[in-house]
Amino acid sequence: MTGVRPAYFTLTADGLVPGESARSWWVPGMIHGRLLAGLLARELENAYGGPEFQFSRLTVDMFRNAPFEPVSVGSVVVREGRRIRVTEATVTAGVGGVARASAVQLHRGVQPPGPVPTRTPAWDAPDPSTFRRSYSEFDADGDPSRRRVWVREKSPLVDGETLSPFVRAALAADMASPLAHRGEDDLEFINADYTLTLSRDPVGEHVGLESGGHVSEDGVAVGHATVHDEQGPIGFSMAAAVANIRNV
Repeated sequence: MTGVRPAYFTLTADGLVPGESARSWWVPGMIHGRLLAGLLARELENAYGGPEFQFSRLTVDMFRNAPFEPVSVGSVVVREGRRIRVTEATVTAGVGGVARASAVQLHRGVQPPGPVPTRTPAWDAPDPSTFRRSYSEFDADGDPSRRRVWVREKSPLVDGETLSPFVRAALAADMASPLAHRGEDDLEFINADYTLTLSRDPVGEHVGLESGGHVSEDGVAVGHATVHDEQGPIGFSMAAAVANIRNV
């Protein structure tokens, strides 16, 4: 595929080695947190994914900065049932564990026939194919509180691997934090976690997010966004964040 950039990680005997594009935006010498979320989703899907079960929830805790060095990822089953599977994964660096995720998979089945009156409507975002950048952000109708974005990854997460729809959604879901928490002049909250919920995996290369709300007090913020693909809404992403004012 044309326009593909170098991978964020390369799998070697030493582990998953980060490439230059994996550096954190916040802290030099660290790996960007959203990429750790992608590695966690990749591990859980590779180990426990299958057509019978939908990854309906992924909660990612980013509790320690990951040094810019090789990392490894491991996972365990917490609960294996007929209709539900619960799993956990951890990213480990030289300093120990740096991020973890828990996932809930639900068994796919027959959709109930009755309509749900509160069903989330499709958004009126422009066709993502009209944008040239890897992601494109715009406000709707001049309302700065209605922030929306299409995200398309141009780099593979791991060299030689194609991004799966679930991993693509996990990487994009981190955008809920800057969409919900960005101030008028700058982003002064850094997210410590996020929870992605999905009714189905995204279709196509683009994942869209629309900010749905923000509340904060005493330097602690929570916010959420609706997750879309080109066919309609597919889930939600909620992020908790802590104040990180750079000029103080």
